[in-house]
Amino acid sequence: MENLTIAAVIPLYNGQDFIAEALRSVLSQTVLPDEVIVVDDGSTDDGADIVRTIALENDRVRLLTKSNGGQSSARNLAIRSTQCTHIALLDQDDVWYDDHIAILKAAALDFDRSNLALIYGDLDQMDETGRMFLPSCLRSNPSPQPKRSLLECLSRDMFILPGASLVLREAILDVGMFDERLSGYEDDDLFLRLFLSGYRSLFVPKGVTKWRIHSGSTSYSPRMDRSRRIYFGKLVEMFPDDPRLEHYWIRDAVAPRFLGKGLSEFVSATRAGDRPRMEEALRDMDSILPYAKRKVRRRSRWLMPLIRALGPTRFDGLARTLARLCFRDRPPKPRYPAPSADDRGYQT
Repeated sequence: MENLTIAAVIPLYNGQDFIAEALRSVLSQTVLPDEVIVVDDGSTDDGADIVRTIALENDRVRLLTKSNGGQSSARNLAIRSTQCTHIALLDQDDVWYDDHIAILKAAALDFDRSNLALIYGDLDQMDETGRMFLPSCLRSNPSPQPKRSLLECLSRDMFILPGASLVLREAILDVGMFDERLSGYEDDDLFLRLFLSGYRSLFVPKGVTKWRIHSGSTSYSPRMDRSRRIYFGKLVEMFPDDPRLEHYWIRDAVAPRFLGKGLSEFVSATRAGDRPRMEEALRDMDSILPYAKRKVRRRSRWLMPLIRALGPTRFDGLARTLARLCFRDRPPKPRYPAPSADDRGYQT
């Protein structure tokens, strides 16, 4: 695509501690984006004022404001407001390496196949202060890159970070944009719909983004828990099990994945002595169990009363052991021939 243009999109919500660093990383790119759109999603801190100050120094920066509706609605507003061909996403607390756009743009231009909609790279995890603790984390994650089947998309989190991605705007519009009900899993949802629609993706095995993990991240918020429940229900509607075709997307892939998430929440909650969170995790698993394999449902009938009784007591360690025994159900591992040298890093 000769006329490839890029809009950098940053949703902002009470991000005064990190937004300046994120925005400066965009403006220090070796290949600059054509425009930078920050969407203030109803912040109550000084983050928007920081953006306004930076915008006075650089006319590429544009600040949009809206009432709080979550990062999906903020991203959608920015995507609708630009005419650039591609969207480069960044969260307010993450940082781009200075060759982020150069690497992803070059890969997009070099990849001579039609329908390429998603180009994404690896990322390095850092803590709240910016200290590195896991370089190239996609290579150590069990979710394979790139995704080569629907089973791979459903059985584990996609683990394609928006902040390491360059996405064709036309494709985003074509599949219905970000689901504004979701503030968590909205990226998995979008990238899954791109896959289902036949759009191609390209994985560049190089770290292009620093991903900040801290206690204030969306991943650890109640909003994420609500989004996970909504997304599970959405997947159940989209991929009902069909015994006639021997397609058991929910039973064999989606249910084990989300039971695993609930189990992790339960284990974490009991260790923290957080009883409301523990009960919420158990309710989540209760709602998933009807879709699980028969052996898991059978175990739960015997073990669930014990888990509920022991969780809030000094025998919480036994409750965790029983929960692992009850709910752990590993999703299937798709097996494919090793890709050829021409195929490595590409979704065909």
